[in-house]
Amino acid sequence: MSVNFASKLERLPHYEGGMDLERARRIYEADDVIKLASNESPWGPHPAVLEAVAEAAAGANRYPDQYAALLRRRIADRFEREPGGIAVSNGSCEILLAAALALCEPGAELVYSWPSFSMYPQLAPLSGAREIRVPLNDDYEHDLDAMAIEITAATQLAIVCNPNNPTGTCLPPERIAEFLERVPEYVTVIVDEAYVEMQTLDHPDATADLMSDFPNLVLLRTFSKVYGLAGLRCGYALCSAKFRAAVDAVRQPFSVNLLSQAAGAEAILHSDDVLTRVERTVIERVGMEEELHDLGLRTAATQANFSWIDLGPDRDEAEIVEGLGRAGVIVRPGAALGGPGHIRVSYGTPSENERFIAALTAVL
Repeated sequence: MSVNFASKLERLPHYEGGMDLERARRIYEADDVIKLASNESPWGPHPAVLEAVAEAAAGANRYPDQYAALLRRRIADRFEREPGGIAVSNGSCEILLAAALALCEPGAELVYSWPSFSMYPQLAPLSGAREIRVPLNDDYEHDLDAMAIEITAATQLAIVCNPNNPTGTCLPPERIAEFLERVPEYVTVIVDEAYVEMQTLDHPDATADLMSDFPNLVLLRTFSKVYGLAGLRCGYALCSAKFRAAVDAVRQPFSVNLLSQAAGAEAILHSDDVLTRVERTVIERVGMEEELHDLGLRTAATQANFSWIDLGPDRDEAEIVEGLGRAGVIVRPGAALGGPGHIRVSYGTPSENERFIAALTAVL
């Protein structure tokens, strides 16, 4: 007799991240490979963050603070909130998974747009809820009117990825506020803002101002992107104290390790460094988009650190991804992200971006 596993495992989609460099070198038989597939920062952490991590590492024989008090207090100070309304996590993905477990169960519903962050399809099978996917509009944006129509008495959770991954499109805070006005108070609305610092439509803290009027709003953020800490996995949420307690109740203790806590607590102090990183990202974004348009390619109106490229009906996505790989450039195939016929390319250093454009030109 074989071991029986939970049937939900059969419904749970596999999350496949961007190909790592070692695997890419092996598959494409190339030594010189650049990775533009995972929306990582091409710039490492602030030097003070590295110092904080090194100092913390000396105490690695001890468990980290279960409540991440310093990290939560510094995030709270940054946003002029109380620490009780700050949840921290092993990457922002952990809060998404915990929210599904804490809020949803069989008979409940959750609503999100598609294509969007590829973690969202895991939430319904994990919690037993029914998912409702609402297509993006023709401009690759969230259709908030269509999402609002899908909300019923059974809806427990609605997720808005803004800027959206993988398309990069972003809705201004007033559009988010209009959506929240239409959503019943019993529905938790998570606005997933992993890339919010990189958008130029408004101040990145503008959505935080909505929280006083909408206690069911949760803002999800991360240190992985603009802070350059993807390898340490540290995310956080601005939320109600009840939401924080609920997600903490369904996940393991010590989920944010010692080094991640130290890195996040130091990184949040360096707002000037964030501005510099954003400026560099915007410069690369403008240049990359111009180059792609010169090649006759349509892209979504990105406000993030990546481009969502429509390859058109006459090009084979797999062949282009393969050709770029053979040229030592790793990008993300659109089919795996819910958008067949597209590719997503992250912005690297100027030289890496030039290399991508040259390789794409040759492949096309």
